[in-house]
Amino acid sequence: MKKLIAIILCIFIVISVCTLSGCSNTNKDNGKITIVTTIFPIYDWVREISKDNENIEISMLLDNGVDLHSFQPTADDIVKISTCNMFIYVGGESDEWVSDALKQATNKDMIVVNLLDVLGNSVKEEEVKEGMEAEEEGEEEPEYDEHVWLSLKNAKVLCEYISEQFCKLDADNKEKYQSNTKAYTGELDTLDGEYKTAVDNANVKTVVYGDRFPFRYLVDDYGLEYYAAFVGCSAESEASFETIVFLASKVDEFNLKAILQIESADGKIAQTIKDNTKTKDQEILTMDSMQSTTSQQVNEGATYLSAMKANLDVLKSALK
Repeated sequence: MKKLIAIILCIFIVISVCTLSGCSNTNKDNGKITIVTTIFPIYDWVREISKDNENIEISMLLDNGVDLHSFQPTADDIVKISTCNMFIYVGGESDEWVSDALKQATNKDMIVVNLLDVLGNSVKEEEVKEGMEAEEEGEEEPEYDEHVWLSLKNAKVLCEYISEQFCKLDADNKEKYQSNTKAYTGELDTLDGEYKTAVDNANVKTVVYGDRFPFRYLVDDYGLEYYAAFVGCSAESEASFETIVFLASKVDEFNLKAILQIESADGKIAQTIKDNTKTKDQEILTMDSMQSTTSQQVNEGATYLSAMKANLDVLKSALK
């Protein structure tokens, strides 16, 4: 169904794009290099790599709180993509609309970066863990976990690759891009070390999520065990009694002090898990998956590093 909706929408958008752009190359006449990104983490990486270069113009398509799994582009979005110099997107099942959008590109020299392609064999398949709500049957092909940005190690690899593309696109500023990237990946390395130290010194090595679980890459980086109500890309929002009881039993088994959820949760599942534990005294804490960061939050100072640092603080509390 998701694929069918995307196809129908893209057919409509093709018509709209031709109307809006005249099906001609309408790339910026102001001489700026235009970069279009889908989600906030990519947008912020590009900001850091191109810092202090006023000739770079960056757009973030998912800027109003709609997350990656629900997003469908507008005709205006397709026009931005079709005329930009570089387009960077995640590349999972949620981005199936992209292939049709790129067919409308009027800038034939555009650089296109698919994060999953860059990471190659290190991309993980979705994992259905014990106790999770089962996904619908019928998927013939493996579904890959799209949430690659939630690994600091992945972020470093991806930033270095994006920086290489900047150097190809704008060779005159190559040294600046390389300098910015070196400084930024150094910050990623430092925070990666802080995560490792926190987990190494933690009393427990298990987390329970009363929610979707987009943090697979993060927990795998540091050797944490996890249990969750749903896989990261699940469209489900209601957990069965069996799932609730199972997760509550894991909270009891590992004597966990917190039950986790992601930023879009209403807290009902986590609260129900808490109500079914023996002690019923756990904190309900929220980690930011950065799937629905808005342009307003960006304007207020949100960054990828600030979100990951805040997530580290939450994780430390959960692992006490």
